Amino acid sequence: MMEKRKLDSGDLLFSTIIYVLIILICVVTVYPFIYVISLSISNTSNVMHNDVLLLPKGFNLAAYKAVLSYNGIFVAYANTLFYTIFGTLLSLLLTAFAAYPLSRKEWKFRNVATIFLAITLWFGGGMIPFYLMMKDMHLLNSRLGVLLYAAISTFYIIVMRTYFSSLPKELDESAKIDGASDIRIFFQIVIPLSKPVLAAIGLYYAIDKWNSFFWEMILLNKDSMLPVQALLVRIIRDSSFDKEMQTALTHNVEVLPITIQYAAIIVTSLPIILAYPFLQKYFVKGVMIGAIKS
Repeated sequence: MMEKRKLDSGDLLFSTIIYVLIILICVVTVYPFIYVISLSISNTSNVMHNDVLLLPKGFNLAAYKAVLSYNGIFVAYANTLFYTIFGTLLSLLLTAFAAYPLSRKEWKFRNVATIFLAITLWFGGGMIPFYLMMKDMHLLNSRLGVLLYAAISTFYIIVMRTYFSSLPKELDESAKIDGASDIRIFFQIVIPLSKPVLAAIGLYYAIDKWNSFFWEMILLNKDSMLPVQALLVRIIRDSSFDKEMQTALTHNVEVLPITIQYAAIIVTSLPIILAYPFLQKYFVKGVMIGAIKS
């Protein structure tokens, strides 16, 4: 049985500093969420007099009723689900296609292609050239454009390439002796053995696409195509962003614009907040997958 080592004064001081820093980080991280929730459900008079500092003052769900009565929120939710589900599947497929040849040592252009991809980690074309390229490809105001503009990440290609490289080479050799082609080896051997890295990277892709809003607001002019995060930005930027919401604000005296903004933040963030505790272990695993080749 392992004996417990007695902490000296240096270890005790170090542990105390670490615990204090963790507590401070938790407070800084959690407080905004608690404050937003408290403000969104507090009484209007308390909000107007800035009485809400941490816990809610009173109870009023009128802001949530105003947000949920807006039909555009459900359309935006449907758009977000579409971009997240199909965008993640497309990104995983393209990432695996790019990572597989890079993991094969027999491919003579492997090192050149890896260097070419690595350059894109530090250098990019810039916003305006990218926008003009999307325009020339007729991908503005298009759902396909939203799926393609961030379809692949160089960092995830490198992570997946490292994982593919760690698979036993004897599997490839046995399959080739039996006459299997590279495509068959990829789909019937490599992909089934790569479920852990596909799950981890898929989660990262899905979270990125759920939270994405900047390029969607640039590429899309049609409200019917906007994801829920882009709609949230419009609500926060201008609480009277359309006539329907303006009507809700005007006719419901119990609702303040700021409470609607905070209620919209909770409504749009709630699914990912509820899902995160169940996904946390996969995030932790994803940090290490592909990092060690052994």
